[in-house]
Amino acid sequence: MTEPAPAPSDLSQRYGAPAPWRRQALVAATAVLALVFLAWVAWVAWSHGTPAAESELVSYDVRSASSAIAHIDVQLEDGADATCRVRAFAEDHTTVGEISFTPQQGRNDVVIRTERLATSVDLIGCTTPDQERPR
Repeated sequence: MTEPAPAPSDLSQRYGAPAPWRRQALVAATAVLALVFLAWVAWVAWSHGTPAAESELVSYDVRSASSAIAHIDVQLEDGADATCRVRAFAEDHTTVGEISFTPQQGRNDVVIRTERLATSVDLIGCTTPDQERPR
């Protein structure tokens, strides 16, 4: 014959019941941590979503074996001190020219001196002192 399972009141008498405030404290602490995390995620999304400098390679033109011209559109925040970098590549994918320049708001036409004939031009991006990731 088997013994019946002990009643819940027997367990709480045997092992003790948790304090009633513990559940409320755990829920409150979880809610506070969730709010802090969501605020952090919103701040990170906003700060990375609104860079001080953004750039886009519109087109490029290889003029000769010693130069290429890149047409770059740059959007800057007011007063942003930016630096942009452009590279030219040869047919075998080696870098044959590179230039860093201080952009102006809007379209920038940049001449890249090359060691030999370039077949493509790549915009690395623009950075500011507060924005280390090129964009």
